[in-house]
Amino acid sequence: MNIGDRIPEILGKDQNGNEIKASDYKGRKIVLYSYPKANTSGCTAEACSLQEHKTELEAAGYSIIGVSKDKEALQKKFADAYQLDFPLIADTETTLLQQLGCWGEKVACGRRTIGTLRTTYLVDENGVIEKIFGPKEIKTKIHAEQILDYIKG
Repeated sequence: MNIGDRIPEILGKDQNGNEIKASDYKGRKIVLYSYPKANTSGCTAEACSLQEHKTELEAAGYSIIGVSKDKEALQKKFADAYQLDFPLIADTETTLLQQLGCWGEKVACGRRTIGTLRTTYLVDENGVIEKIFGPKEIKTKIHAEQILDYIKG
């Protein structure tokens, strides 16, 4: 997906089994971020950064939604372990990840694999992507601050 594209209506089921839809957020902005694997160091740092700055993001009009290929049970365990109080979509079939364009080839330690490309989409009140942070831009430990800096201009 690109800037100006509308995110899919059906986003998936979260860690509590709730179906999450774009229309649930009509009139609100969204930080929709994809991450490779719950409970890994980078993904934990990123999630905790977003949780730590959740109040500031909400004050700017944003709700947070995470998505990875992990199963609901692992997403729940991750959310519980780090007190993450936002939806973590369990996209086990990679449907949303593929629609967003953040499922593909990546290179780690010289090995080529297929997986989730760490990406963040800032979505406006109408479900339209207004900014994309790509894998090379995201600094997991301070990602919420990167988003806030962008929002504040």
